Amino acid sequence: MPEPAAPIALSIVVPMFNEEAVLPLLVERLRTVADGLDTAYEVVAVDDGSSDATPVLLERYRRDWPELRIVRLRANSGHQAAISAGLARARGDYVVTLDADLQDPPEVIPEMLRVAREDAVDVVYGVRHDRSTDTAFKRGTARLFYWIIRRLGAIEAPQDAGDYRLMSRATVQAVNSLPEQNRVLRLVVPALGFPSAAVGYTREVRAAGHTKYPLAKMVRLAVDSVTGFSLAPLRFATWLGLLGGLAALGVLVYAVVARLLGQALPGWTSTVVIVAAVGAVQLLALGILGEYVGRMYAAMQARPTYFIAHDSLDTGR
Repeated sequence: MPEPAAPIALSIVVPMFNEEAVLPLLVERLRTVADGLDTAYEVVAVDDGSSDATPVLLERYRRDWPELRIVRLRANSGHQAAISAGLARARGDYVVTLDADLQDPPEVIPEMLRVAREDAVDVVYGVRHDRSTDTAFKRGTARLFYWIIRRLGAIEAPQDAGDYRLMSRATVQAVNSLPEQNRVLRLVVPALGFPSAAVGYTREVRAAGHTKYPLAKMVRLAVDSVTGFSLAPLRFATWLGLLGGLAALGVLVYAVVARLLGQALPGWTSTVVIVAAVGAVQLLALGILGEYVGRMYAAMQARPTYFIAHDSLDTGR
């Protein structure tokens, strides 16, 4: 009678989309690290609807790497949704989330696991101590993002900690239980308030391929982060309305006084400027309100953010 398989101690969730160029390098480095842990593990490769040779390469590598598990999504659902799919399927006592581009080195995983066990913490964040390989624009926007999050009082997210982290089974279960749509996991996890630690590393250049986070996606992530964790924008719109009302009252007083003194009122230029300013404030307030209403609408629809097409663990191949 065959011996039962050892419990999975560590799951490594790797979301990927069109990563055929970097996949051979990823497999080489990640397998070396994982095999050297001397613990039962699985690598959950979440194929986020790739249209290149990524699915074919994953199947090829799985023939010689039994710990590699392939979860394929039916359509491209986005980076955060792919990570969520991996967390929902992962079986390990600890779960690491790692991007496929190798900018976050897998060689840090043993240190993360050691810190989690020795310090008895639920979360170990990978913190980028050195981001010199990133462009000045990327570093600047990242600093601005975390500054805004802190100023809004949304959450105390670790500075320069992205989606490279280790989580305990309790943390993963807590994240999976949240009904929230459009999760931003780099804020969801700190919001839980579980005991945590950090491990620093040097961010590397992308090993191959091209970035999957263009400016538009970065802006969308920032908007989801702010509207998902803070009511400050709504209060900002309220204050804008109050200040606009006070400004209108001031203009009214000025017009009445000027009329009583027999002075000529300014012409159409000032009127157009005032109307345009008020209209801009109204549109901004409506846009902010629309973001929150949109999130409420998506939450009420409760549509899944991803659909699983295939899990090699279920099919046995």
